[in-house]
Amino acid sequence: METSSAITLPVNRDEAYAVVCQWIESQALRRHMLAVEAAMRAYARRLGEPEESWAIIGLVHDLDYEKHPSQDAGHPFVGADALRAMGFPGEASRAVLSHADYSGIVRVTPLEKALYACDELCGFVFAVALVKGKSLRDVDAASVQKKMKDKAFAKGVRREDIVRGADELGVPLDDHITIVIDAMRSIGPELGLSV
Repeated sequence: METSSAITLPVNRDEAYAVVCQWIESQALRRHMLAVEAAMRAYARRLGEPEESWAIIGLVHDLDYEKHPSQDAGHPFVGADALRAMGFPGEASRAVLSHADYSGIVRVTPLEKALYACDELCGFVFAVALVKGKSLRDVDAASVQKKMKDKAFAKGVRREDIVRGADELGVPLDDHITIVIDAMRSIGPELGLSV
Protein backbone atom coordinates (compact mmCIF):
# COMPACT_ATOMS: atom_id res chain seq x y z
CA MET A 1 0.00 0.00 0.00
CA GLU A 2 1.55 3.30 -0.98
CA THR A 3 1.51 6.22 1.40
CA SER A 4 -0.45 9.38 0.76
CA SER A 5 0.64 12.95 1.13
CA ALA A 6 0.09 14.92 4.31
CA ILE A 7 -3.45 16.04 4.97
CA THR A 8 -3.89 19.59 6.23
CA LEU A 9 -6.76 19.87 8.67
CA PRO A 10 -8.34 23.11 9.93
CA VAL A 11 -8.18 22.02 13.59
CA ASN A 12 -5.66 20.47 15.94
CA ARG A 13 -6.52 17.49 18.12
CA ASP A 14 -7.77 19.54 21.10
CA GLU A 15 -9.95 21.67 18.85
CA ALA A 16 -11.32 18.52 17.17
CA TYR A 17 -12.21 17.05 20.55
CA ALA A 18 -13.95 20.30 21.51
CA VAL A 19 -16.06 19.97 18.34
CA VAL A 20 -16.87 16.38 19.29
CA CYS A 21 -18.00 17.55 22.73
CA GLN A 22 -20.24 20.20 21.14
CA TRP A 23 -21.93 17.61 18.95
CA ILE A 24 -21.92 14.53 21.20
CA GLU A 25 -23.32 14.29 24.75
CA SER A 26 -23.15 10.50 25.09
CA GLN A 27 -20.09 9.37 27.00
CA ALA A 28 -20.29 5.96 25.31
CA LEU A 29 -20.22 7.50 21.84
CA ARG A 30 -17.37 9.84 22.79
CA ARG A 31 -15.42 6.81 24.04
CA HIS A 32 -16.07 4.99 20.78
CA MET A 33 -14.73 7.97 18.85
CA LEU A 34 -11.66 8.11 21.12
CA ALA A 35 -11.06 4.40 20.50
CA VAL A 36 -11.24 4.88 16.74
CA GLU A 37 -8.88 7.85 17.07
CA ALA A 38 -6.33 5.65 18.86
CA ALA A 39 -6.70 2.83 16.33
CA MET A 40 -6.28 5.25 13.42
CA ARG A 41 -3.17 6.71 15.05
CA ALA A 42 -1.75 3.18 15.35
CA TYR A 43 -2.48 2.40 11.70
CA ALA A 44 -1.01 5.69 10.48
CA ARG A 45 2.17 4.90 12.40
CA ARG A 46 2.23 1.35 11.01
CA LEU A 47 1.65 2.48 7.40
CA GLY A 48 3.86 5.58 7.47
CA GLU A 49 0.90 7.92 7.05
CA PRO A 50 0.25 11.33 8.68
CA GLU A 51 -0.49 10.25 12.24
CA GLU A 52 -2.15 13.36 13.62
CA SER A 53 -4.43 13.84 10.62
CA TRP A 54 -5.52 10.19 10.59
CA ALA A 55 -6.17 10.29 14.35
CA ILE A 56 -8.30 13.44 14.08
CA ILE A 57 -10.34 11.98 11.21
CA GLY A 58 -10.90 8.88 13.35
CA LEU A 59 -11.99 11.10 16.23
CA VAL A 60 -14.60 13.02 14.23
CA HIS A 61 -15.85 10.18 12.00
CA ASP A 62 -19.19 9.79 13.86
CA LEU A 63 -19.72 13.49 14.56
CA ASP A 64 -23.36 13.36 13.50
CA TYR A 65 -24.24 9.92 14.88
CA GLU A 66 -25.96 11.01 18.09
CA LYS A 67 -28.51 13.20 16.28
CA HIS A 68 -28.50 11.31 12.96
CA PRO A 69 -27.94 7.64 13.90
CA SER A 70 -28.94 5.96 10.64
CA GLN A 71 -28.90 6.27 6.89
CA ASP A 72 -32.49 7.54 6.94
CA ALA A 73 -31.56 10.12 9.59
CA GLY A 74 -28.56 11.35 7.56
CA HIS A 75 -25.50 9.56 8.98
CA PRO A 76 -22.71 10.08 7.87
CA PHE A 77 -23.81 12.64 5.28
CA VAL A 78 -24.64 15.34 7.84
CA GLY A 79 -21.26 14.85 9.52
CA ALA A 80 -19.34 14.96 6.24
CA ASP A 81 -21.14 18.18 5.28
CA ALA A 82 -20.34 19.69 8.69
CA LEU A 83 -16.67 18.78 8.33
CA ARG A 84 -16.51 20.35 4.86
CA ALA A 85 -18.14 23.50 6.29
CA MET A 86 -15.42 23.60 8.96
CA GLY A 87 -12.77 23.49 6.24
CA PHE A 88 -11.84 19.81 6.34
CA PRO A 89 -10.41 18.76 2.96
CA GLY A 90 -12.22 16.45 0.58
CA GLU A 91 -10.19 13.37 1.49
CA ALA A 92 -11.32 13.70 5.13
CA SER A 93 -15.04 14.01 4.35
CA ARG A 94 -14.73 11.27 1.72
CA ALA A 95 -13.20 8.93 4.33
CA VAL A 96 -16.03 9.72 6.73
CA LEU A 97 -18.57 8.95 4.02
CA SER A 98 -16.79 5.74 3.00
CA HIS A 99 -17.07 4.19 6.47
CA ALA A 100 -20.76 3.58 5.71
CA ASP A 101 -21.22 1.02 2.93
CA TYR A 102 -24.57 2.55 1.97
CA SER A 103 -22.97 5.93 1.17
CA GLY A 104 -21.92 4.62 -2.23
CA ILE A 105 -18.34 5.82 -1.70
CA VAL A 106 -15.94 3.01 -2.64
CA ARG A 107 -12.98 2.80 -0.28
CA VAL A 108 -9.80 3.39 -2.27
CA THR A 109 -7.18 5.10 -0.09
CA PRO A 110 -5.38 3.64 2.92
CA LEU A 111 -7.15 6.27 5.08
CA GLU A 112 -10.59 5.13 3.93
CA LYS A 113 -9.77 1.46 4.36
CA ALA A 114 -8.31 1.97 7.84
CA LEU A 115 -11.27 4.01 9.08
CA TYR A 116 -13.71 1.36 7.90
CA ALA A 117 -11.62 -1.44 9.38
CA CYS A 118 -11.24 0.22 12.78
CA ASP A 119 -14.79 1.49 13.30
CA GLU A 120 -16.78 -1.73 13.88
CA LEU A 121 -13.86 -3.53 15.50
CA CYS A 122 -13.36 -0.80 18.12
CA GLY A 123 -17.01 -1.13 19.11
CA PHE A 124 -16.74 -4.89 19.33
CA VAL A 125 -13.50 -4.88 21.34
CA PHE A 126 -15.12 -2.40 23.72
CA ALA A 127 -18.07 -4.78 24.20
CA VAL A 128 -15.70 -7.68 24.91
CA ALA A 129 -13.82 -5.56 27.46
CA LEU A 130 -17.08 -4.65 29.22
CA VAL A 131 -17.96 -8.31 29.81
CA LYS A 132 -14.45 -8.88 31.11
CA GLY A 133 -14.98 -6.51 34.01
CA LYS A 134 -14.43 -3.26 32.09
CA SER A 135 -10.89 -4.39 31.41
CA LEU A 136 -8.72 -4.83 28.34
CA ARG A 137 -6.28 -6.90 30.40
CA ASP A 138 -7.59 -10.28 29.26
CA VAL A 139 -8.80 -9.22 25.83
CA ASP A 140 -6.79 -10.69 22.97
CA ALA A 141 -7.37 -11.74 19.37
CA ALA A 142 -8.50 -15.22 20.40
CA SER A 143 -11.09 -13.94 22.89
CA VAL A 144 -12.42 -11.44 20.35
CA GLN A 145 -12.67 -14.10 17.64
CA LYS A 146 -14.48 -16.41 20.07
CA LYS A 147 -17.02 -13.69 20.88
CA MET A 148 -17.45 -12.98 17.15
CA LYS A 149 -18.81 -16.53 16.78
CA ASP A 150 -21.42 -15.87 19.48
CA LYS A 151 -24.23 -14.31 17.43
CA ALA A 152 -26.15 -13.31 20.57
CA PHE A 153 -23.23 -11.18 21.79
CA ALA A 154 -23.17 -7.53 20.63
CA LYS A 155 -25.81 -8.28 18.01
CA GLY A 156 -25.58 -4.81 16.49
CA VAL A 157 -21.97 -5.29 15.40
CA ARG A 158 -21.66 -6.66 11.89
CA ARG A 159 -18.99 -9.36 12.00
CA GLU A 160 -18.73 -9.37 8.21
CA ASP A 161 -17.68 -5.69 8.33
CA ILE A 162 -14.87 -6.54 10.74
CA VAL A 163 -13.61 -9.32 8.48
CA ARG A 164 -14.04 -7.22 5.31
CA GLY A 165 -12.18 -4.33 6.91
CA ALA A 166 -9.14 -6.46 7.69
CA ASP A 167 -9.27 -7.94 4.18
CA GLU A 168 -9.44 -4.51 2.53
CA LEU A 169 -6.45 -3.38 4.58
CA GLY A 170 -4.56 -6.53 3.65
CA VAL A 171 -3.94 -7.36 7.32
CA PRO A 172 -4.64 -10.82 8.76
CA LEU A 173 -7.67 -10.64 11.06
CA ASP A 174 -5.74 -11.73 14.18
CA ASP A 175 -3.13 -9.03 13.54
CA HIS A 176 -5.80 -6.40 12.92
CA ILE A 177 -7.57 -7.28 16.17
CA THR A 178 -4.26 -7.13 18.07
CA ILE A 179 -3.37 -3.71 16.61
CA VAL A 180 -6.75 -2.30 17.64
CA ILE A 181 -6.60 -3.83 21.14
CA ASP A 182 -3.10 -2.43 21.70
CA ALA A 183 -4.23 1.00 20.50
CA MET A 184 -7.20 0.95 22.85
CA ARG A 185 -4.97 -0.17 25.74
CA SER A 186 -2.80 2.89 25.14
CA ILE A 187 -5.77 5.07 26.20
CA GLY A 188 -7.61 2.60 28.43
CA PRO A 189 -8.35 5.05 31.27
CA GLU A 190 -9.85 7.57 28.81
CA LEU A 191 -12.14 4.78 27.65
CA GLY A 192 -13.14 3.91 31.22
CA LEU A 193 -11.35 0.57 30.91
CA SER A 194 -8.57 -0.88 33.02
CA VAL A 195 -5.52 -2.24 31.31
